[in-house]
Amino acid sequence: MAKKAEKVEVQALPEGYVPNLKKLYKEEIVDRLMKQFSYTTVMQVPRLVKITLNEGMGDATQDKKIVEEAAEELSLIAGQKAVLTTSKKDISNFKLRRGMPIGAKVTLRDVKMYEFLERLIRITLPRIRDFNGVAEKLDGRGNYTLGLKEQIIFPEIDMDKNPRIHGVEITFVTTARTDEEAYALLKEFGIPFKKHNN
Repeated sequence: MAKKAEKVEVQALPEGYVPNLKKLYKEEIVDRLMKQFSYTTVMQVPRLVKITLNEGMGDATQDKKIVEEAAEELSLIAGQKAVLTTSKKDISNFKLRRGMPIGAKVTLRDVKMYEFLERLIRITLPRIRDFNGVAEKLDGRGNYTLGLKEQIIFPEIDMDKNPRIHGVEITFVTTARTDEEAYALLKEFGIPFKKHNN
């Protein structure tokens, strides 16, 4: 008998609720970035628009259940239902046909985005063994992708239920025009970039 997918519980938020990091952004980060980059208006200050979590499953071409499990896990990590991603073309070397599920992704905005970011910074990243910060290579357009080798560092994942280990890519999309501005914004939020050895 097929195992029923676990439902991700969505809790109703109290009226007027503002996540800590959203408050921090409005009350402190905006001012600091205005000074740092000599902006003339608040509208120039970069914002975090969305966070995308993505899991690609190489061995999923052989077993659809693997992708479904990944989507369930991603839903638990993000607190929002993940969607399956499918291949865009046929690749015979990988036994891949167009439209086959090959991974899962979820896009977070506003409240859920800030909540996830806070959990990531305060709970998840400190759980990495011998952690000394994340790489600081941005994409040249003010966005940043953080690659985590093991999804099991997220406290939401129960290793007993699903012992399969795979990576997660987390992309932070900002309105920053330069990497320098995006880096400053993410650093202000508390993303622990590696220290320079200058």
